[in-house]
Amino acid sequence: MQGTLVEKARRRFGADTRVTGASRTDAGVHALRQVASLTTTARIAAVGLRGALNADLPRDIRVLDAREAPAGFDARRAATGKRYAFLIDTGPIANPLLARYAWHIPQALDVGAMRRALVALRGRHDFGAFCAAPGREKDPMCLVWALHVVRRKERLVILLSADRYLHHMARNIVGSAVDVGRGARDADWLGAVLGSRDRRRAGPTAPAQGLALVRVLYPRSGVLERPSP
Repeated sequence: MQGTLVEKARRRFGADTRVTGASRTDAGVHALRQVASLTTTARIAAVGLRGALNADLPRDIRVLDAREAPAGFDARRAATGKRYAFLIDTGPIANPLLARYAWHIPQALDVGAMRRALVALRGRHDFGAFCAAPGREKDPMCLVWALHVVRRKERLVILLSADRYLHHMARNIVGSAVDVGRGARDADWLGAVLGSRDRRRAGPTAPAQGLALVRVLYPRSGVLERPSP
């Protein structure tokens, strides 16, 4: 998405236009409320910029809002956290309208056990056990301040809020929670996996299409406000 946005912005506003996305996502992951900072020498109001970009962008990328930001604002560096949602379809037959946006698991999951298991992951911890190999050179400490499992009939959503994420961390947490929900592991297992810092002990990586970035969080003086932990 960022490459397309940069291309269209530079074509419209000039080659010196710079675009910085707040978050990089894996291929196949969706973004409902991505944030980007755009710097240009062109004279244009925020509402005009939104209209111009939407006129040029493909239909699956939309600029929903545009605001003037302080000089030097960087959407990535200013962010204090991100919230993701992972959608699971537990119906016996996969809903074709959700195929691009949900992981189909044709069985009931024990939501209570999943909730109990995820409690151990709240707080500041070393999340090395949930990090894919390409990201293991980075600092493994992350602050997860919210993990929720919400069920609506045959749809289940896992919500994750953290100050930062390791490579595949959200998808590995979901895959591990689903192992608990299926009854393959007990609720205490996830805390033991966290403490082990060993990726081999965690569950499988959940598929990318079920994950969506739903909000980028900023301090009160920034673009958005971060909720209380």
